[in-house]
Formats: sequence, structure tokens, C-alpha cells
Amino acid sequence: MKPTLLLLSQFPDSLNNRLREHFDCHHHTQLGENQTTALATSVRGIVATAESSVTRELIARLPALEIISVLGVGYDGIDLAAARENNICVTHTPGLSTEDIADFTMALLLCTARQVLSGDRFIRQGAWTASRHPMTPRVFGGRMGIVGLGRIGRAVALRAQAFGMSIAYTGRTPKADVSYRWCNDVQSLAASVDYLVICATGGPDTHGLISAAVLAELGSAGVLVNIARGSIVDEHALVEALRDRTILAAGLDVFCHEPQVPKALLALSNVVLTPHMASATNATVQAMMDLTFDNLTAHFAGEAVLTQVSDCCP
Repeated sequence: MKPTLLLLSQFPDSLNNRLREHFDCHHHTQLGENQTTALATSVRGIVATAESSVTRELIARLPALEIISVLGVGYDGIDLAAARENNICVTHTPGLSTEDIADFTMALLLCTARQVLSGDRFIRQGAWTASRHPMTPRVFGGRMGIVGLGRIGRAVALRAQAFGMSIAYTGRTPKADVSYRWCNDVQSLAASVDYLVICATGGPDTHGLISAAVLAELGSAGVLVNIARGSIVDEHALVEALRDRTILAAGLDVFCHEPQVPKALLALSNVVLTPHMASATNATVQAMMDLTFDNLTAHFAGEAVLTQVSDCCP
């Protein structure tokens, strides 16, 4: 019999069809409570995304669960402690989207700082015939602060250097193999840069890390860019900082309660909003789908998975 999988998100047809060839697949959103209960004892695998929530309660309902395969880099929505306690393997797809996310980070920074969308509206509204668009900050030669110098943070730093920018960073520990300036906390980092870019991982340790105090240190000429996790930024504090011009502008690809975006953010003209699309290129998504599938087939074939979350595979 094919192993039973519970799919927690909507996936492209190409992946759905491939999974159905090898597994008995059930979409969680299409199941009623009675159907979920009836299926629970046979579910051996979960397919999730970086935005999915796999709680201790859900894990407890699935006594046959062996593997959670995440299509994405992040896994902060998964209760890893519960997974470990139940000998459940957790896999993800790291590294494949690094270059695309770094590219998009710079695009978002440039769009935000140089007010590209404002310029577009300026022309469409016919304002150019009567006046000139306001001046914008210069990006080249600016000071970038990176919160989280992992794979993506390093790729962003490389691109920023091509713009003649100086780089400073903060994170769990300083990195011995880089020459960038280290700051031991995010508040002192924000106070010393023009552009603050969030590349950190999500989870309890970084929840609300970008607070009102941090935004105040970034200052009225500062720009915030977040391509990491919405939970890292205090959204209420950010709205206030943008509304009061405590900071100049922000570029956001992630939000606390996706796909819902606060109406207060939508009403602001000094923020650029994109729908968590930094990694959404054809090449990256295909590679992530392939790896998600390969992790599942390897596990059920009794082979080692390719990309496990540390300490989350028995």
C-alpha cells in the first residue's frame, strides 16, 4: 500500500501529481473533522511549507506519523520538541533559494529607498507635467546592517558590496571568516546604519526583535527591509514608526499573519509590500519541489533523507 500523506498547503499541480503517483494524498483543508479523525491513524507523512503550523496537538493526533517534509527553508511553525519526542523526521529545503532571495532583497531595498513605486504613481497620475518627483536617498556607498549573517545574509552582503556599501551585522555569534563589523545587539546595529535588512530565522528567540526602540535607533533617514519572517518585526511598532516618520520607509516581503496584511500598512505610502515572493522563481520552486519529494521517497525507502533539520531525524 502507498504511504498516506497529509498535505497542509496548496502545492503546484506538478508536485501534487508526482506525490499521488507514489503516495495516498489527502489535502488537510478539504477534510472535515470526521474525515480527519478517520484518517489520523494511517497518516505516515506530512507535506508542509515554511508557513505551515504543525502543532504538538496535531502530532498527537497522528500516531503513525514518521516524517514532516517542508517545502521551504523555515520550519518555525513546527513543534520540533514534539517531533523529537515522537521520533519524527523533519526535513526542509535549505540553500536552494539563497541567490533568489538575496537578489530580491536588493530589489526591494532599491525600490523602497529610491521610491520606484512612488515614481510610477507620479507619472500615472499626470503629476510629472506639473512638477518634479521629490529627491530620494542614495543607495550606493550607504551603510547596511544585516540581522542574521547566515547563507542569505552573506549573499545579501556580497551584493551590497557591489553597491559600495559598508557592512555591519549582528546575530547569535560573530563570524570569524568575515571582515564585516560586528555589533553585539540589534539596537546598536540599527543606530549605525542607513539600511537595516532582516535575514534572521524566525521562532521565539527572534519574535518581536525589531521593536519600537530599534526603529527609533534606525532613525528618520533609515530604511527597514524584511525578507525573513514577519514575526521578527513588531508590526504595530513598525506602523507607528512609518506613520510618524520615525523611519523613512520599509520594504516587506513577509508579515505576521500571512496572507492577511494589516490595513494600517496598506494605507501607508512609505512602505513597499510584496507577497512573500523572494524565493518564488521557476528554478528555485522546481528544485524545492524535487528535494521535498526526494526526502519523502528516501525516507519511505529506508534510506537517509537528504536535508534533515538538525536532531530531528531518528
